[in-house]
Amino acid sequence: MNVTAARTLVASAGRLVGGTAPGASRAFSSTAVSASDKVWNVYLSGEIHSDWREVIAEGVAEKKLPVTLSSPNTSHEDSDDCGAIILGMEEERRNWDKIGANLNNLRTKTLIKDADIVVVRFGPKYRQWNAAFDAGYASALGKEIITLHPPEISHMLKEVNSAASVVCEEAGQVVDTLAYVINGDLPPPRDGDKFVPIADRLGAGNPNP
Repeated sequence: MNVTAARTLVASAGRLVGGTAPGASRAFSSTAVSASDKVWNVYLSGEIHSDWREVIAEGVAEKKLPVTLSSPNTSHEDSDDCGAIILGMEEERRNWDKIGANLNNLRTKTLIKDADIVVVRFGPKYRQWNAAFDAGYASALGKEIITLHPPEISHMLKEVNSAASVVCEEAGQVVDTLAYVINGDLPPPRDGDKFVPIADRLGAGNPNP
């Protein structure tokens, strides 16, 4: 196996730079500049078969949010073989898997511990056991969690969602959530012209403000 140095995918000022070829290591890192003193660490956990991380990175850069993004190594091949490449091959599959898992856990646990917010993405096609574990680990650490998944799998994830502060269906909603939490900025209403403020739709919560 021809091993190359890990390439990072970096989002800055609306640009994406990095390896996107099949098999390339896409350990995710992104920083955008803002006037805010606090830089928010956001860990992107979950499925690796779509471009949701790139969508979030582009949105963070476009809005110039003070956010640093990180993720597990999203190259399936590298995450499987990292232990054997660094430490040497094993004769049994369980040992091969274990040394690789230990290396991946070293990265994952460290980045989740350092995160202010953990975004956990569940896709509709694959069983993401690692994403569920990451959500549980983040919850045990008291981390704020945003889940991201299509609505058709909401029932299967109801316990995970109950531990989340926000449940999103689209990557753009994650960006909008970060923009609101960090800067208080809101996007146009998702319901468009049909949106009615709560005081008009449901009545004032406090009749004597």
